[in-house]
Amino acid sequence: MNRVICSIVISLALAAVALAVPSGKIIEFNNSPMGLVKFDGDLHKEAGGKCKDCHNDAMFPKMKQGSITISMEEIYAGRLCGVCHNGERAFDAKGNCDRCHIKQ
Repeated sequence: MNRVICSIVISLALAAVALAVPSGKIIEFNNSPMGLVKFDGDLHKEAGGKCKDCHNDAMFPKMKQGSITISMEEIYAGRLCGVCHNGERAFDAKGNCDRCHIKQ
């Protein structure tokens, strides 16, 4: 019975990893008037980030693109991406628009 439970737990864990941004993949957000924003999972992982740092009930509870509305007001207030992009843990979002937004 323990082997069955262990197998189920491992399967669920692997499914959760599959939902994250896989290695070598970039998610694009193109609804911003400031330009395209690309989220590179590898870059954030290399910076020491873990999926659960952002994917939790307080920030991005679902690992599904478009499930949360992201605004600069939220980021500047220290929420969502602004939890890290505050000039302390990662570059400050304020005054660094072109670090995330790509004009095409």
